[in-house]
Amino acid sequence: MSRAVAVPLDDAIEAYLTFLRVERGLADATMRAYGNDLQGYGRYLERKRANWASGAQGAIDYLAALTRPPRVLKPSSHRRKAAAIRAFYRFCFAEGLIDKDIASLLDLPRAARQLPDTLDVAQVESLLEAPDAGTQLGLRDRALLELLYACGLRVSEALNLDLEDVALSEGSVRVIGKGDRERRLPVGDVALAALTKYVDEARPALLGVTKPGSGKSALKHGGPLFVSVRGGRLSRMAAWRVIRHAALVGGVRGRVTPHTLRHSFATHLLEGGADLRVVQELLGHA
Repeated sequence: MSRAVAVPLDDAIEAYLTFLRVERGLADATMRAYGNDLQGYGRYLERKRANWASGAQGAIDYLAALTRPPRVLKPSSHRRKAAAIRAFYRFCFAEGLIDKDIASLLDLPRAARQLPDTLDVAQVESLLEAPDAGTQLGLRDRALLELLYACGLRVSEALNLDLEDVALSEGSVRVIGKGDRERRLPVGDVALAALTKYVDEARPALLGVTKPGSGKSALKHGGPLFVSVRGGRLSRMAAWRVIRHAALVGGVRGRVTPHTLRHSFATHLLEGGADLRVVQELLGHA
């Protein structure tokens, strides 16, 4: 049998939060989240008249209750609370506040694996055709979207491209992916046409190379491929806005992100009969 609880639960929680604040240096918002999770657990135990240090059953019952109606927690919230309780018990055992290693008896819920959304071909076409081709920014956005889909690029890979990485005459692009692995990818005719129009017409204007004394003429033949209205490299946040705006204008509902185009690229190739190994190489997974 376990010895009687020597430390009230509230005092143990306070000791743990002090440890997190002083030893771990956690932010105030994180501290509040831990505190709220543990206090909610304490209220449950009080209602059930359960001893917090006598074993793992109280925590197991509490976490199970969070998955039942009327208030079912999202999987991410459920996992966070479970992690907070297990970490708390690990601290208490290490500090001698309890005589049982309760943390070792608590399993974290499996993290739900969220599959990327996929667009069908018609949705992709609506997305790609959404930018206004009559404007410089529209030409840039169309080229970016076309390249993301045509090559299945990660958004970071596309934004890190320099002009010299694109061989318009050959219809290919040199990409540096994760782990600094280099791959050269073919660019389809439609995407190539969009890129050529952007590079020839919109990019010089965005760089301001037509203005006398602008000091940017050298960038016409080098520097970032995709540039902002100020002539700098397009940011990740700006690219996300481009895609969200194109989805809105194109009437594409649901969650659309840069990775949606990448996943759609792979899915459509596989549906068309492409070899899995080839698709993996194109994506930079090989």
